[in-house]
Amino acid sequence: MSRIVLGVSGGVAAYKAALLLRALTEGGHDVRVVPTPGALHFVGAATFEALSGHPVTTDVWSDVPEVAHVRIGQEADLVVVAPATADLLARAAMGRADDLLTATLLTAHCPVVFVPAMHTEMWLHPATQDNVATLRRRGSIVLPPAVGRLTGPDSGPGRLPEPADIAALASVVLASGAEALAPDLAGRRVVVSAGGTREPLDPVRYLGNRSSGKQGWALARVAAARGAEVVLVAANVELPAPFGVRVVPVGTAEELRAAMLTEAGDADVVVMSAAVADFRPAAVAATKMKKGSASEPDAVPLVRNPDVLAELVTKRAPGQLVVGFAAETGDDDGDVLAHARAKLARKGCDLLVVNDVSAGQVFGRGENAVVVLAADGGSTEVPLGSKDAVAAGIWTAVRNRLPSSAEG
Repeated sequence: MSRIVLGVSGGVAAYKAALLLRALTEGGHDVRVVPTPGALHFVGAATFEALSGHPVTTDVWSDVPEVAHVRIGQEADLVVVAPATADLLARAAMGRADDLLTATLLTAHCPVVFVPAMHTEMWLHPATQDNVATLRRRGSIVLPPAVGRLTGPDSGPGRLPEPADIAALASVVLASGAEALAPDLAGRRVVVSAGGTREPLDPVRYLGNRSSGKQGWALARVAAARGAEVVLVAANVELPAPFGVRVVPVGTAEELRAAMLTEAGDADVVVMSAAVADFRPAAVAATKMKKGSASEPDAVPLVRNPDVLAELVTKRAPGQLVVGFAAETGDDDGDVLAHARAKLARKGCDLLVVNDVSAGQVFGRGENAVVVLAADGGSTEVPLGSKDAVAAGIWTAVRNRLPSSAEG
């Protein structure tokens, strides 16, 4: 059981901290909430105590024999501050210790994740940006804020990401360390496809596949957390949009192809994780085909869909990295990796992420394990873990093959 300190500072987004607390405790973690005095104006101590099972205080004078201002930080495996207001970021950057939360931050030896939430003007102010840069330079993780509705009628960057996104990224840090969310994709533009295409047969039926889109969602979420500008081309995925990500919904393989070619033009990295149907019906019936009716077909002729990955490779911009995905099973002609290496050579992409989908593995599940094959013969194993942890491993493999700066 991991010990997490959940710091909560005094912004209206503090109400989401209760939902984050519940998500973290349901994930099997022992969570202690350390709010600022301002946070308790928005959510009472009793709520945090009931959900965490721990006492809640804001100052260093409560339970002095425990020496809480030192012990809480020393014993933590992870500190997450959500929301982190402009004031909290400033005090943390200055090394202040004027309440229990800032004192805890000074004694923590574990990874620290700040999740900012404030009005857009505050987030963009040079003072706040300098404080963020200072905290990152010292090794803290500062996630980019979400873009959306703020307090009142205002909208823009500064919204707190949803608790499910924060909890997923916290689990990545616990599993893989702070480097899993290093801001090493800042200044990069990445395009990720996710989900599975559906090829209509009539107004009711379609040919599809079992892809849930969860791995592509995780890739987009982790890339945004690592500082990238992310576009997610989503084929039939019913999940909340990851924070900081622009989603382009599509349905069929042809729609996905058009969206990917449009978005990929100036991207640094293109990731084709969507499961694209190889075939589609040659014709789409205008009305539902019914058994025993004159419209009942003897057979359904199929035609090939375009090879989107291969086309992205041939049309890629100079310096662009193209990453393909392969869902493979072994057979009499070869094992999973043999088939994957053949696909890598055939497609011509730079990296190929290989999933072993034998016996129903991967699709719709919360965990995954992959092997990242490189065109130059290299390979990287990403061990079994949450799909966000696997996404972090994939992005590390990608980042190692990018130029040292966004300018190349």
